Amino acid sequence: MGKEVIEALVDGGNAKPAPPLGPTLAQAKLNIGEVIQKINEKTKEFAGMKVPVKIIYDPDTHKLLDIKVGTPPVSSLIKKELGIEKAALSEEDKKAGKTIVANMTMDQVIKVTKMKIDDLLAKDFKSAVKQVVGSIVSMQGITIEGKSPKEILKEIDEGKWDEKFEKESKSVSQ
Repeated sequence: MGKEVIEALVDGGNAKPAPPLGPTLAQAKLNIGEVIQKINEKTKEFAGMKVPVKIIYDPDTHKLLDIKVGTPPVSSLIKKELGIEKAALSEEDKKAGKTIVANMTMDQVIKVTKMKIDDLLAKDFKSAVKQVVGSIVSMQGITIEGKSPKEILKEIDEGKWDEKFEKESKSVSQ
């Protein structure tokens, strides 16, 4: 039994049988309605974001075998969590003396880390959080707990957040 993979980027929870996905599924002789429904079920938590999916099927029987859902980039998850479209200050904001677009709580950082943990090359939960905070460093104008992301990285290295991470990492590994 062979298997083939169709890779697509879909709107989370809102994939449609329109091109390019519909014709590709039709060419593979898959049940388009069933595949779209399963993709939307599996991606609904990423509504409003582009989500990579892999549709795995048997080309001989035209049977759907599996749908694997990737996760959006960390920056997209952060922007969604904060309810912002972009992590940048407008010229008006800068003139008004604004330096911060949004402030994240450590709980929000942990939530994003949990969504992305399977894709991160981290040896433990604390390292995974550091990767997410590292992404925030490169995003202009976002603070964490009212501090710069670089300050938070220093606090993580100093162990200030260890207790919180230990509790969270237990809930992830269960």
